[in-house]
Amino acid sequence: MSDPRDPDRLRQAAEEVFGWRELRPGQLTAMEAVTAARDTLVVMPTGAGKSAVYQVAALLLPGPTVVVSPLIALQRDQIAGLLSHRAPDAVAVNSAQPAGETAAAWDAVQHGDAEYLFLSPEQLTKDEVVERLARAEPSLFVVDEAQCVASWGHDFRPDYLRLAQAVRRVGRPTVLALTATAAPPVREEIVQRLEMADPALVVAGFDRPNIALEVRRFQDDADKRRAVVERAATEPKPGIVYAATRRDAEEYAAELAGLGLSAAAYHAGLAGGERSRVHDAFLSGDADVIVATSAFGMGIDKEDVRFVLHASVPGSLDAYYQEIGRAGRDGAPAVAVLHYRPQDSALQRLFATRAPDEETLGEVARRIDEHSGPVGLADVGERTDLSRRRVTAAANLLEQAGAVRTDAEGRVRSVPGVTADEAAAHAAEVAEARRRLERSRLEMVLGYAETTGCRRRFLLGYFGEPYEAPCGACDVCRDDGSPAAAEGTVVEGAGDTGDAPSAHPAAASFPAGTPVRHSEWGDGTVMSEEGDRITVLFESMGYRTLSLAAIAGKGLLSERAETAD
Repeated sequence: MSDPRDPDRLRQAAEEVFGWRELRPGQLTAMEAVTAARDTLVVMPTGAGKSAVYQVAALLLPGPTVVVSPLIALQRDQIAGLLSHRAPDAVAVNSAQPAGETAAAWDAVQHGDAEYLFLSPEQLTKDEVVERLARAEPSLFVVDEAQCVASWGHDFRPDYLRLAQAVRRVGRPTVLALTATAAPPVREEIVQRLEMADPALVVAGFDRPNIALEVRRFQDDADKRRAVVERAATEPKPGIVYAATRRDAEEYAAELAGLGLSAAAYHAGLAGGERSRVHDAFLSGDADVIVATSAFGMGIDKEDVRFVLHASVPGSLDAYYQEIGRAGRDGAPAVAVLHYRPQDSALQRLFATRAPDEETLGEVARRIDEHSGPVGLADVGERTDLSRRRVTAAANLLEQAGAVRTDAEGRVRSVPGVTADEAAAHAAEVAEARRRLERSRLEMVLGYAETTGCRRRFLLGYFGEPYEAPCGACDVCRDDGSPAAAEGTVVEGAGDTGDAPSAHPAAASFPAGTPVRHSEWGDGTVMSEEGDRITVLFESMGYRTLSLAAIAGKGLLSERAETAD
């Protein structure tokens, strides 16, 4: 029998089943790792063909492939894409389909008639789902939109953090994590949270040169709203507008519709049928503009999007990069415009601080501690007035703090010797550290908005990818890199990046990737440099942008020698 890792066999399967005559280097590398039963993390921009990795690899592996996908609309798109080729059958199990359809899906998986099974992370919290899956003996466990594992904001999906338990319970198949946006710390968190063993890391370049980058700054909200509507109305269609809230999405969509455009809102507050209708209208070309909240942007997958406008500040550059990546997937010119009002960051700061408080953590810890043995989270929830989501989030924090353990059946139990109050206090410290990181990520967004240097260099530097400015395709570089092109004050600690894109002489001491130690903030890693500043990700404080002159003058930072584990 031929080796499934054989590149020629992978290429042959890709061409015969999907009609793909060529595979990109990153795709083939990832496929080889997966078919060699090695856990793999793939970071590729939107439109680079991440899904092809599991679609082709699954053809050469025994047993079904499980794909964890966060949105029903996204699952539908992925299944439709498979059905458009000569691929094996693909089915889904979700809350929106009739019981008969769910039964037929399980029957197809059990009898080997379906190769691909799509599930949401919430489905994998159900014992009956996990037990059925274990009986099917899957060979590959795919986590799509894996950045959700590291998400912490208002769109946080706590069940993503419990996927590692599901992997163990279904027989520990090979794990493949896919994401379009993952800065180095996010990659590390994905690997840790999914308990990936010595994973292969396949990272494609982050640059999307066909997307022009622009920031427009406003002091008045009415001026900003008017500019968003005017820009959406005048840019080539189709396009996407990202709004901060459901109400904003509805209002922007109504204003655009009032101008005669086919525009619609898309957010979690809509009924499932309405979301599907809006989603399908946009994909088919019947809608010119969709106005979406960020939490539901993953369901929008269209090749010819010509613009992505942000009507408010996103919570992180990770989120921003993924959202603008919806534009220009066909390689044709597209534009990404951030409409920025400094006051708008207050809402994102609120989102960044959302986490179970110490009282909630204490209540969940006590309910777990009341049991002499392991207990399911559903049982814990029944003993409180908390939603399942909040119980799950609290249990995750307690586990991260070392106060709770999860067994092979997905049940939790207290760690001996740790009281409920101590557990809550430890978990609250973990939550506070995470809040600092999330706040620092928001500061990096403000730094991007306020930078007087090349925006593409700033954005790619955040992901640890060097870029030689000027790019010629951002609002700063189109004006010859003049600082006057990016008017506004500097955000302290984030955007004071200097006037010139050339490196400061001292920057050579701290190139990107250098492990460093700060006299007050401890260990960190240099992410990028711009002008006379370097950006460092500290384990205790998150992202901080430091002046090279201050570092040299006060001896604040030193290179840290890496030691073997």
